[in-house]
Formats: sequence, structure tokens, C-alpha cells
Amino acid sequence: MEMNRRQVLWAGGATVTTALLAACSGNGGTSAEPAGADAKPRKGGTLRIGALGRAGAITRDPHGTQANESDYLIISLVHDTLTAPGAKTNTAPRLATAWKASDDLKTWRFTLAEGATFHDGTPVTADDVVWSLRRLRGTPSGASRLPGIKAANIKAEGARTVVLVSDHPNAELPLLTRLTTFVLKKGTKDKEIGKAPGTGPFKLDWFRSGNARLVRNEDWHGGEVLLDAVEVKIFESPQAMSNALLAGQIDVASNVGAVAARTAEKREDIRIVRRPDDMAMPIVMRTSSGPFADPKVREALKLAVDREAMVKQVLSGYGKVGNDILGTGDPAYAKDIPQRARDLAKAKSLLQEAGFDTSKTYKLHTTEDISGLAESATLFATQVREAGVRIEVVKQESATFWEKTWLKGDLYTTYWGTNDSVVFLASKTMVSDSGQNEAAWDSAEFDAAYRRVTGTKDPAARAKVLRDLQRIEHDESGYLLWGVADGIDLAAAPVRGLPTLPGYGRVQLERAWLAR
Repeated sequence: MEMNRRQVLWAGGATVTTALLAACSGNGGTSAEPAGADAKPRKGGTLRIGALGRAGAITRDPHGTQANESDYLIISLVHDTLTAPGAKTNTAPRLATAWKASDDLKTWRFTLAEGATFHDGTPVTADDVVWSLRRLRGTPSGASRLPGIKAANIKAEGARTVVLVSDHPNAELPLLTRLTTFVLKKGTKDKEIGKAPGTGPFKLDWFRSGNARLVRNEDWHGGEVLLDAVEVKIFESPQAMSNALLAGQIDVASNVGAVAARTAEKREDIRIVRRPDDMAMPIVMRTSSGPFADPKVREALKLAVDREAMVKQVLSGYGKVGNDILGTGDPAYAKDIPQRARDLAKAKSLLQEAGFDTSKTYKLHTTEDISGLAESATLFATQVREAGVRIEVVKQESATFWEKTWLKGDLYTTYWGTNDSVVFLASKTMVSDSGQNEAAWDSAEFDAAYRRVTGTKDPAARAKVLRDLQRIEHDESGYLLWGVADGIDLAAAPVRGLPTLPGYGRVQLERAWLAR
């Protein structure tokens, strides 16, 4: 699993910009507030927020494998990444306030925020960032976290400039620094990581068994932080978390899912915060070998699905139909590619042409990591049976699924977050040499299109090339993306200013406040 396999599962866009971080302070996208509420933010108070996680999967390392959303939330509030998702542009400043590429798009210079300090008061330097990025690059999934960037090609230039040199032209490099580029002090020992000072809007007060209390960083480089403190409480299930909210034990149930939202719809004291394009929930078909290697078989399954019914039943309507292209929230998403609709007659014909054995039963592996995932597998199996395909749904415990099935199985469910960038997810999951090539897809045409996208400097021209990339993905890839779920947070009445951006954007709580 990559960091965070539930959060890269939740994270993602890119724009060449020189905007100051202060200019992006309101760029996080906040939720619509209750009618008649006081619109003037106020300082003070402790926000109690629930997040999903398991005690046996706790990790404290910002560059490690993070299976718990609770861990990722804590790390994201304590440590800054270089860039972050934005509401006005896909990529907004965070610890880096500006960036600029060389004419050949290979060399990028990131300027760090002036006056940025660690929580112990020491200044953040380019050497700290270089050390952190090299440490990140040295992790098992480092090549996919910083694609095209070798550790030796990460260097400091003075006190506030970090230079990244790519093996190939990459106009989208700032996008790739939005998720995992958490910065630590140079030389931090592994045994000190969990308590190491960060540069983020909140400082760690205490951490106990997955729960934590964070207090406001008065000296945060990004501007004023409103809350006095954030208390993060770990929950093993969305139901337990939503029950805690309804009982007044927490103020926010984060990423709680459609079932909980449906339950809360009639509660006047609970507000539903929807984050569109938050979670893609595709079914993966292995393309390199096995029963789904034939493109005709993959197309048949894509045609056998009733996508509207999937969204209605699995997501309770809290989402939208997918068209087999990851990155549905991208401003350059190819909406003109015809929506694939159910066509059982054509599906049966394609299966016959491919010589697909309809007498066999094929296993679809899934897990219950997120709300609706296992339900989607069951409904999919029912639907494709009408095209003559027999599917047995096999539910696996989370650890077994990620160890035994992910990246290896012939047919399985998966999920990805921050669907605001086609090229981000392509770089992670579909380029032939990517470390998380879930469908084992090896397409020279797709790889070439990806290189053209990242090598095109002009944004308008790049968007046209990106359309070609999406067409190939739609027609040939191993992803059957039937729908994209809204991210859903449930909030008590006093909570204001929650982010409405998906993925990593949803953990930016520095502008949240309490109206009480």
C-alpha cells in the first residue's frame, strides 16, 4: 500500500503559479453554512473530530504506509506538504509559496514560505525539505510518490529554494507534491518521528492509542488558525462514529458515508457536508493475463453494468455515474466522451466473439474498508449475471486483501480519492511502470500520451492532449468506474468552515471554527 493507500485513496491537479500562500488562505473550499448563522469567524474552542482507523494499523511516520484515516488526519494537521489542493486552482501553495519550471519543464524551483518555522521555533530551510524528500523517495513506493525524480536530483539552492530535476519534461510536477511531501527536520531519527515537530497549523499535544489532541500553532506561516485545539478520535466503523456524533461525543464524523448521511437527513441539529468527486470506486480487471485480458471481455463487462442503479443503491444517490475515467473532478475532464450506457445485447455479443467461458464462475474480491465497497461488488455480480457472466463475491479482511489481492488479482474492487486530476491518477495507476498499476496495464499508446501531456507547457494545448489520454483510458483500460461517491462529513450545528474539497483538501481544518 502507498501512503496513504486509503488516502491516495483520498488525495490529487496542477497549475504553474507564483501566488503567495496568504492568497490561498481562503482557497480551501469551505462548506455552505446554516441559514442565518453568524458569518464572522471567531477564534477559540476545541473541535472533536472522528476518523476511521484500526488500532492494529496505527502508524506515526509521515512518509510511511498509512492505512488509517485517523493517522493521516493527524499527520496532515501537524506537517505541511509543499503544495495542496485548492478551490481556485487544482494546486495551491502550502509550505512552498511559489514554483517555476525551466523552459524544458525538467527543472523545477520551489520557493519556501518566508518565516516558516518548525513547532520548536527553528526555521525551515531548503536542506530540511531536501532531506525529507530524499527520505520519501527512499520508501518502497517512493518512485511513484515522486515519479521521475531521483534522490540525487533533489537539491537545495540557498536557504529557501528547493530544486527538483525530473528525468523527463513534467508540466504537472507541482501536482505531484500535494500529497506525500510532508516536511521533517533534517536528520530526524526514525525513533523520534512520531513526536517530531512539524510546520503545520497545529502542534501535537498528546497521542494515545490512535487518538490525539492538537493545539493551535500561533506562528503558522499560512496565517491565523482559528481553533484552540483539535481532538481526533479513532473509530473502527462509520456506524460507531456517526452514533458518537448523534450522542454529542464528537462534533464531526468525517468521511462517514452515504448510509450515515441518509440517517441524518431528518436531523435539524446535524449538517451534511458533501464533497463532490471524492471517492472513485472502480472494479479492476487484470489486463496482462487471465480471463479479462481480452479487451472485448472488459468492454462487455463495462456494458453490462447499470450505472444509475449502482449510484442509487450503493451510494444512496450521494454521488454520480462514472464513465471509466479516473479524475472526474478535473477541470479538463473530457465530458464530451460519450457516456457508456448499459447494453446487454452488445455485451453478450462481445463475450461470444472473445470466446469467453460463461460456464465458469469467476471470483470478485472485495473488502469492507469503506462504506459501499462490498455492496458495489454484490450488485455488480447481480447485474452482469444478466449478460451471462457468473460472479462469486469474496469478502476479505483488509490486511489480507491488500497483501494477497491488490495488484495481483484478476478481478477486484478498489477505491481512489481526490478525483480532481486525470493525470495524477494516471501517473499512479496506469502508466506501465507505475508502482500501483492495479490492472497490470501496459499500453505504449497510453504511455506516449501521458508523456505528451506532462511535456506540454501550454495549458490549453495540454488539455487537448489530455483528452486523447482519457479516450484511451475509456476505451481500453482495466478500470470499470461505475460511479464516484461524494465525500460526506456529518457536523454538529456549531461547526463552521469545514472544507468541501475532496481528498487531502478535506483535512485542511485551519479555517474551521465553532459558533459558540
